[in-house]
Amino acid sequence: MSTITAAITAVGGYVPDFVLSNKVLETMVDTNDEWITTRTGIKERRILKDADKGTSFLAIKAAEDLIAKANIDPLEIDLILMATATADMPVASTGVYVATAIGATNAFAYDLQAACSSFLYGMSTAAAYIQSGRYKKVLLIGADKMSSIVDYKDRATCIIFGDGAGAVLFEPNYEGYGLQDEYLRSDGVGRDFLKIPAGGSLLPTTMETVNDNKHNIIQDGKTVFKYAVTNMADASELILKRNNLTNEDVNWLVPHQANKRIIDATAHRMNLEDAKVLMNIEKYGNTTSATLPLVLYDFEHLFKKGDTIIFAAFGGGFTWGSIYLTWAYDKK
Repeated sequence: MSTITAAITAVGGYVPDFVLSNKVLETMVDTNDEWITTRTGIKERRILKDADKGTSFLAIKAAEDLIAKANIDPLEIDLILMATATADMPVASTGVYVATAIGATNAFAYDLQAACSSFLYGMSTAAAYIQSGRYKKVLLIGADKMSSIVDYKDRATCIIFGDGAGAVLFEPNYEGYGLQDEYLRSDGVGRDFLKIPAGGSLLPTTMETVNDNKHNIIQDGKTVFKYAVTNMADASELILKRNNLTNEDVNWLVPHQANKRIIDATAHRMNLEDAKVLMNIEKYGNTTSATLPLVLYDFEHLFKKGDTIIFAAFGGGFTWGSIYLTWAYDKK
């Protein structure tokens, strides 16, 4: 039997129509376009304004886009992995609802949460299922409605995050293309530097937690930045070294879109030229679990069969890592 590798065979994406620009944010908090752009690289972000729609809406749209473009039957999907930090509700799995909504009624589904590294970890999980030989089509969706957990009076966080979703299909490959190697890490030292304090089992929801605004995301920006710069760069450099790859071997870097300075530091460590570093942070901000697949969605037209792609991410908790993947198809 030929060796099975897990390859991405289709990509889909979705972002809401409403654009929240830096100019608009200037009217909401004490900030300005120059300050935001210089420190983050963000010019605007998309926001899902409908109060009755959650992360599942974004995920369904991205999945439907992939299904339509790839012309696949949802009934053939074996598994749906839902990478998200903003599930529709506690306990009830968002991924299960998404699977039913898109007609993937033969699939089992569940949610995966590793903050901004959720999609990266999901790639590893999807690949393992494919490589087991038991599953043929695994749909990995990264989606977050970050606006649902952002305090738009907190200038430290409201400038960063946006809403969006991306999806990829993993299938078996017998030519050697797909996921080649991974380096995934975590460290609980980050627990208190990027979090939502209340709403979990440690501090359940009460009138006091709501009144004290403890259900929105908070972060120690300087500390998170320091860890992110170091660990994303370290992981990306390590994945190159242990696979005997040079900067010339790498066709593309697909980094988590949290901060342009973090992306630049990672690319510099890898000695990559700017043209190989893919970024859409200017348009979407940090969409958390959706950043990596949205980069694939925006730049899929550039990829050629056999291209070497390095993925890198860093998230709260802390979670981080890098994945080495070879692209499996030419876009039609």
